[in-house]
Amino acid sequence: MKPDDTLAEPRRTRWLSIGLALGVSLLYVGAEAFFFDGRLGFPLDDSWIHLVFARNLAASAGLAVNPGELVPGTTAPLWTALVSVLFLLPGSPVIWCKLLGIALFALTVDLVYRLCRELGLSGGLALLGAVLTALTEWMAWSAISGLEIPLFSALSLAGILLHVRERRRSGALPVSIAVLAAACLARPEGLLLLTLAFVDRLLLFDRDAEGGLVVRRPAWASVGPPLALAAVVLLPMVAFNVAVAGSPLPTTFGAKVPAAVEGASTSLVPSLRYLLRAPIDVLFRSQPYMALFAGAGLLALAGRLGTARDRGLLPAAWLVGLPVAYGVLSAASGETVAGNFGRYYFPLFPIVVVVGVAGLERVTERLAGPVRLGRYRLPVRIVLLALLLWPNAVGVARGAQRYVQSVANVYDGNVRAARWLSERIPPEAVVAVTDIGVFSYLLPNRIVDLAGIAHPEARRVRYEAAAAGRLADEGTLVYLGEQRPDFLAIFPDWFPALVAEGSPFTPLESFTIPNNITLFGDQIVIYSTPWTAGPMGSEPPP
Repeated sequence: MKPDDTLAEPRRTRWLSIGLALGVSLLYVGAEAFFFDGRLGFPLDDSWIHLVFARNLAASAGLAVNPGELVPGTTAPLWTALVSVLFLLPGSPVIWCKLLGIALFALTVDLVYRLCRELGLSGGLALLGAVLTALTEWMAWSAISGLEIPLFSALSLAGILLHVRERRRSGALPVSIAVLAAACLARPEGLLLLTLAFVDRLLLFDRDAEGGLVVRRPAWASVGPPLALAAVVLLPMVAFNVAVAGSPLPTTFGAKVPAAVEGASTSLVPSLRYLLRAPIDVLFRSQPYMALFAGAGLLALAGRLGTARDRGLLPAAWLVGLPVAYGVLSAASGETVAGNFGRYYFPLFPIVVVVGVAGLERVTERLAGPVRLGRYRLPVRIVLLALLLWPNAVGVARGAQRYVQSVANVYDGNVRAARWLSERIPPEAVVAVTDIGVFSYLLPNRIVDLAGIAHPEARRVRYEAAAAGRLADEGTLVYLGEQRPDFLAIFPDWFPALVAEGSPFTPLESFTIPNNITLFGDQIVIYSTPWTAGPMGSEPPP
């Protein structure tokens, strides 16, 4: 079967992996509903931040945490726009958000199958890749997390698939560039993938008479139309960021990697310690075999260059380039840039699987060839398949437990604290917080963001205080004096000097977070401030 004929694959083969993805996702939702008596939530405060932006966008209040206060605080404006539509539907936006994520996860699994076939791999290997993706615990976790990961995974895979096709057809419309540019609006890392796609379009190869690799002269004139197409997709969001915040980057980037943004280092050399730890910790733990075979897959894709099986190097370049880029950011900031649980790497799992499966091609050819296994061939294949799938099956069960624990952490901390406040304070009170998602979603009050996503100046004053040789908390204290919030809801571990003995803030209530694996600290405390107006509301009935 020709690679172009992937849409003609038997339906039952492709639906097997799609059905598996749906089943694993529903397993996670079922575990959540069981442990929380039918209530559904999200495993990170960031998920609730997306809902806040989306709700305000749906209500014509713009991209804002506090209605009317525009801020480029989302790194995933396309996801925000999609979620905003969910607020126009009947029922709970939380449920709709999970359903959308599950649908995108199923699409991602199918795209893995189709990309494997487009790379010239057999139907069996393509099915293996799709099944391994469906059984990746962090992909299932992402599907119902309310985060943008499933959208970015699907768009990046679709863009790579189209790129591989277009690269073999001179004069093909650059649809892949439009898809990859849209992926940039789902995650900023898409800019790296888009850049790598342009490079791969220019690097074409032939073989000389001796079989040596020869690089063709780049057709620079062919870059113009795709570049213009990418600009049309990206410039509106860049213009919004510049107009509102004076920077093309979203404020979230500065909050996540503050030292890199503030110019603590200009090094372009990735942190070797980071590269030897972070990507291995995330990718190898969930896909041990595919992570190992990916090395062989990289060599296999490179060995095809200039031959009839040449499909370019974009999957390989993306697999290597993303960890290197994070390594550069980590070296610049002095921090480990990977996100909660390493979630910035989750969209890379499908590519790890695709490249890893490509590395298995030679092995499967040997098993299908004249290897003298006789009647033991089928049992050997079954044993090998079971060994390949076993870590993923165990990981799915482990991941469901971890997902439930994360949802419980957010509930025990941010949700309980926000509900405590909602029962006691007037809507005109101002609340300063470290996690803006849940508080902004559940409270009608104006929220002051001390982490710097909605209010980047809160981050800036901390950096300036530290640069002047003072405690960063001193900068926060000055900022609070300017904002004059009525209450604080913060993790004391985040601001130790701010709430130390002699602090002007009085603790009112604290919430302990058992078995915390998710939030910044094991306790969130609500404080009154010198600017608290009026007494607290009466205690709610038991």
